[in-house]
Amino acid sequence: MQNIIEIKHLSKSYGDILAVNDLSFEVKEGELFAFLGVNGAGKSTTINIMCTSLAKDIGEIIIDGYNLDNDKDKIKKTLGVVFQDSLLDLNLTVYDNLEVRASLYNIYKKEFKNRLVELADLLDFKDLLNRRIAKLSGGQRRRIDIARALIHRPKILILDEPTTGLDPKTRKMIWQVIFKLREKYKMTVFLTTHYMEEASEADYVVIIDKGQIKAEGTPHDLKNKYTLDFITIYNICEDDIKRLNLKYFKIKDGYKLEVKNTASATKLILENKELFKDYEITKGKMDDVFINVTGKDLEE
Repeated sequence: MQNIIEIKHLSKSYGDILAVNDLSFEVKEGELFAFLGVNGAGKSTTINIMCTSLAKDIGEIIIDGYNLDNDKDKIKKTLGVVFQDSLLDLNLTVYDNLEVRASLYNIYKKEFKNRLVELADLLDFKDLLNRRIAKLSGGQRRRIDIARALIHRPKILILDEPTTGLDPKTRKMIWQVIFKLREKYKMTVFLTTHYMEEASEADYVVIIDKGQIKAEGTPHDLKNKYTLDFITIYNICEDDIKRLNLKYFKIKDGYKLEVKNTASATKLILENKELFKDYEITKGKMDDVFINVTGKDLEE
């Protein structure tokens, strides 16, 4: 796959504060890319520069083959953005909000109606078209935010914490839509999130702190590098667990052991077959990766 986003030596300061510090990374066309960091790590600054709403200090940004320095208008048409804070007009109806947005991309009449029907069906808001945004719930507004970002069929969808504060049912529905769009249009999704189970679905992850990359790779590679594996053993007495000389803790119906990696787990099991009758092996989670990389919890 070829690169659709290339960030090269990007820096941005606010007075004495260096928000983005010589940042370089690439995003492949069609992938789900997760961009992680605590608040203040430089995520939103980077996104705002990519979206042309904030000037960079130095560095180069190429999006879909266009250079930010020379082709801002072309880049804007390539991007669809769902910001943390909704940009919808509370006093307008859902229909009017989307019609105004479509007009900015010269999408009118039949073409607009066709796209509206498609998105209303996909995001399940056909019955909301004539309601004012102010009268919608948080989950309903978020669906319209996403429709607004998709009305011009962008090649790249930027989602800046799109599901924060939403109930699990709405979060699940939104992600189902995103996966459908990726499959149908080969859309690239650039995601920031505080939900590590969402980051676990990414094709590639970059973790930044203080404007610099601290770790990057696939979720699988990051888990292998920055977390332990776990073996959960059921229906066994604690004296037998102690014989293994490993760190463990009690759980319901059994014990959980920490092992270095899957190879170590396999070796342990083969050497102690009489103990491992009912067990499972699991990897560490992306939450563990993030904490071990940055020394911080995403909620901090």
